[in-house]
Amino acid sequence: MTDSTTSSPADPTSRNVTGESIRLEGVMKRYRGSSEPAVARLDLEIDAGDIVAFVGPSGCGKTTTLKMINRLIEPTEGRIYIGGRDVTAENPDSLRQSIGYVIQSGGLFPHWSVSKNIGAIPRILKWDKKRIAERTEYLLDLVGLDAATFADRLPKDMSGGQQQRVGVARALAADPPVLLMDEPFGAVDPITRARLQDKLIAIQHELAKTIVIVTHDFEEATKLGDKVLILSEGGRIEQFAPPEEILANPASPFVEEFVGSGATLAHLTLTRVRDVDIRDVVTAHVGEPSGAVVSRARAAGEEWVAVVDQHGRPRAWPSIDEVRAKPEISDYLDQRLPVVAQSSTLNDALDSMLATSQGGVLVTDGRGAVVGALNIAAVMEAIRGQLATVRDDDDHVGYLDHAEGSAPVETPVVAADDEPGFESATDAGAAPVGTPETSADR
Repeated sequence: MTDSTTSSPADPTSRNVTGESIRLEGVMKRYRGSSEPAVARLDLEIDAGDIVAFVGPSGCGKTTTLKMINRLIEPTEGRIYIGGRDVTAENPDSLRQSIGYVIQSGGLFPHWSVSKNIGAIPRILKWDKKRIAERTEYLLDLVGLDAATFADRLPKDMSGGQQQRVGVARALAADPPVLLMDEPFGAVDPITRARLQDKLIAIQHELAKTIVIVTHDFEEATKLGDKVLILSEGGRIEQFAPPEEILANPASPFVEEFVGSGATLAHLTLTRVRDVDIRDVVTAHVGEPSGAVVSRARAAGEEWVAVVDQHGRPRAWPSIDEVRAKPEISDYLDQRLPVVAQSSTLNDALDSMLATSQGGVLVTDGRGAVVGALNIAAVMEAIRGQLATVRDDDDHVGYLDHAEGSAPVETPVVAADDEPGFESATDAGAAPVGTPETSADR
């Protein structure tokens, strides 16, 4: 990045995969006293270096399946292989020490500092202190936390999102090939959740572990997962495929209902910010003479300037008129600054714009440095493309093609059932939109 403009670097086409494959063969779990298995015979293969998201309704066995991989729950039948080796016969404690595990809210030891939490498994594995300290510093940087600031803090002195980042760092401390995550972002607010998801994607691009994540949120599954496993009651596989295939071709009525009626716009969760045109931005550092920055922006044809810190991370995005009002670039930190990562979805970008009433967002790389900006016009163009694709594929009959006399007699009523006039409208014979009859017809 320079102080004149930023531009988006090309994504690498290859990566060094450090994960290992996972294979489940005929895995079943039946609890004592239960007539039906919690997980029926499950055959599943997860490729090394992939993120696979388990989703499904409550009671479908997704968490049970996750915990059978590291044998927190012992399978009743079947074999589990990691990297080609049968782990069902291994010492369970040794197995768990070789697999990262992240739970909701981080699961940190409250009386231990951040560095001590991260070093828990390396100490068990008898790493020396220097190696543990170096690994801790590296991992804190990897998850976006400054080691000098956070290493000695207790969990109670951190936000929920920061605790969750430390939980991820702790799970990666011994450099395991497999990372299991049980609803890791379920206890944080939506904005923090989106940022944690982006950070996980950035970490995965760097490390290429094999990650299995359990979530109730199908949108989260489509954002994070290279593949999504949809389970129904009893741990039965309804579909195991890339998100775009599930959205385009649901394998069963169960999957179609689970995905829901918003499948069209759900494609926005499949398109990444890096997949659309990101425009360059002019950057400036705190303390720079404002006149020079304004001249630079005007020369580039820009009306806005991204103020960044020494690491290139954004602090503010003032207009050139605001910049000119002060003699030098201010150290102001905009708490509502619209920022998304390259790995963010277009849905995230649109949410950020709407939440901050802005017409654009700054785009950052895996380390949080500004690489450009995305405006709402680019997002709307992508939405138009999605709608055009759907309309080309459906068999909708337009106004001009309609055969007179072939339309349904009843006109659907679109009205809230708690508004005046609803009962009289439905009594008149028209079915409100959303009733089973109307939904089926449409």
